[in-house]
Amino acid sequence: MEIGQEAPDFEAESSKGNVKLSSYRGKKVILYFYPKSFTPGCTREMERFSEIYDQIKENNAEVIGVSVDSISTQKKFAEKYGNKFPVVSDKEKRICEVYGVLNEKGTSAQRITFIIDEKGKIIEILKKLKKAEEHADKALEIIKTKR
Repeated sequence: MEIGQEAPDFEAESSKGNVKLSSYRGKKVILYFYPKSFTPGCTREMERFSEIYDQIKENNAEVIGVSVDSISTQKKFAEKYGNKFPVVSDKEKRICEVYGVLNEKGTSAQRITFIIDEKGKIIEILKKLKKAEEHADKALEIIKTKR
């Protein structure tokens, strides 16, 4: 995927029921992929997105997390850390494949964040940041500045 491309639509089960990306048109979407629930980096990343979630909402945006974990794992992960946004189970790896985020072995997602505008176009891609939780802060900065 590249900046300027339309974000591929998907529908999947999440910790908060079914999620369909195109249903968020009219809002920006922070779509972040992470390797594995309950690992230190992924936990810090989700917690940081939750901490700044109200600011994200104030900027007409939504957050969706995606990993290849099962839906039961995603629900437990979200519940344990009081998550405020949906985390999607991509057990079949269809979403990860379409977005090109699977790791070299094809076993899990890489830590990559897509910022999608109100019309469904990718306006920024974040990867290889030093700390997992930086994805949340950088994403917030982007949605605040790109109008």
